[in-house]
Amino acid sequence: MPGKIFVISAPSGTGKTTLLRELLAWEPRLRFSISYTTRPPRPGEVPGRDYFFVTPEEFHHLKDWGALVEYVEQFGYWYGTSREWVLQTLAEGFDLIFDVDTRGAKALKNSFPEATFIFILPPDLETLAERLQKRGDLSPEELARRLEAGRQDLKEAHWYDYLVVNDFIPQALEKLKAIWLATHCATKLLWPEIASRYL
Repeated sequence: MPGKIFVISAPSGTGKTTLLRELLAWEPRLRFSISYTTRPPRPGEVPGRDYFFVTPEEFHHLKDWGALVEYVEQFGYWYGTSREWVLQTLAEGFDLIFDVDTRGAKALKNSFPEATFIFILPPDLETLAERLQKRGDLSPEELARRLEAGRQDLKEAHWYDYLVVNDFIPQALEKLKAIWLATHCATKLLWPEIASRYL
């Protein structure tokens, strides 16, 4: 059975990275969608595992040739996903998790309308600001920019299939697991694969 696509968006500081790491460790059929990026690697990041790191020229070549299923510029860098890599991974039976902003999610909805779209929310905007401040690595200008970007992202949450409020990591993780399990039991996806056993 081909894999399924899960698209997850959240404002910066919501705890999405922690949740996705735990979710991927829980289910071996899940794979993280690896994006191309023009951003330089951060300490500990491994090319081909975290991102495919490319130059701006290489990225725009891929974009111009239609090789990317979605792409977006964010915080001064480009991010995008290879269409060929996605289709190959799904054909191998793995589910893919996309970690994209709302613009990337809309592009993916056009290409993969059958995907499951999940938006992770902070408990409220005050908590989001506190979490970003606690990171300690953001200038006041960058903090303000990320908070404003988060406010804009939250305006798009209404069209996602599922909403998960991350007030407490273990509870939010259980909700993500439940969504994954429910998706694999959806009639429209499962029945075509198993109907011949019963008809």
